[in-house]
Amino acid sequence: MDGARDPLESHIAGILEEIGEDPNRDGLARTPSRVARSLRFLTKGYGEDPVDILNNALFDVTYDEMVLVRDIEFYSLCEHHILPFFGRMHVAYIPDGKVVGLSKLPRLVEMFSRRLQVQERLTMQVAEAICEKLQPRGVAVVAEAIHLCMMMRGVQQQSAFAITSSLKGVFQSDPKTRSEFMELIRHRRTSFA
Repeated sequence: MDGARDPLESHIAGILEEIGEDPNRDGLARTPSRVARSLRFLTKGYGEDPVDILNNALFDVTYDEMVLVRDIEFYSLCEHHILPFFGRMHVAYIPDGKVVGLSKLPRLVEMFSRRLQVQERLTMQVAEAICEKLQPRGVAVVAEAIHLCMMMRGVQQQSAFAITSSLKGVFQSDPKTRSEFMELIRHRRTSFA
């Protein structure tokens, strides 16, 4: 940036001044730079595309049973207060001739979570991206999260967590398939040993 201050750093310094702080004091002198780098990392999903994540890992495979990746950790920022919310996401699909590399599902979750979000949209975006690229027989996504905007301010509920779901195809139309998915995500693994 040729020695010029990053505009995001300048905005953060301005925020510090507005709340009554001195952005030049010893403990805060490098805070605008650190916060700018942090925000760029926490919102890096805007620069990523689900097509790029999924396209190079699609494989023609004859498999018609459920594929489930459970307990995918995610961290996001709520778009209303820019406070963190985080938790676990469970992602399943039933292939129709194509499967995707298993590691791509957590990458997809991370991409959408690294944006300003609401949990409901995050859950739907993951399901819709899988539907669009794989065209499976069905997709199921369930997210469980705690929201610091509910814990630190507002209602100040320390034990409340939110659960959202997005069910597509056979997960929506077939109660038996939906029930199998729900039972699999309820079963908690304790260890592989």
